[in-house]
Amino acid sequence: MSVAGYKDRKVYSFKSVGDKLEDQNETDDLYKKTPTPIGIKTPLQLGQEGGFFVMHYNYGNQISDNLRNLLLTNHGERLVQYDFGANLRPLTFQLGQEDFDNEAILRIKRAVNKYMPYVSLETFVPFIEKNALDAIATVGIRITYKVSDLDETTRVLEVVLYSGG
Repeated sequence: MSVAGYKDRKVYSFKSVGDKLEDQNETDDLYKKTPTPIGIKTPLQLGQEGGFFVMHYNYGNQISDNLRNLLLTNHGERLVQYDFGANLRPLTFQLGQEDFDNEAILRIKRAVNKYMPYVSLETFVPFIEKNALDAIATVGIRITYKVSDLDETTRVLEVVLYSGG
């Protein structure tokens, strides 16, 4: 093939040239050594190496982080999405009583079904711990769940809400 103005010269196409084996191995090693971040870990922490913030590199940890944030968010705290969150803070003084536990379960189930439908909730355990002064109680919930698309591991998430009184 000849190109205008270049008679009797050999013309090569870049499409027909591959990579040297050494170059390809270096590129493969680079991709193998650098894991791909999935999401930002919360609460935010400054990263040490390789990024501005600490990141999640595991889907299970990222889903757990997202679920914790969903449970700790109350209605009206998320811009543009007023109903985002489980809205548990109004129930903190009544957790441990059956009627309010049922309400908390319904709120959690509704929020998870809407925003994280791939999470299968299994158990709900409320707990209350008072300190020595009985002025501040630690109120929390322990939830077990599975992410069937990820694996069949049962995971546990504990969320703590503080209330005074």
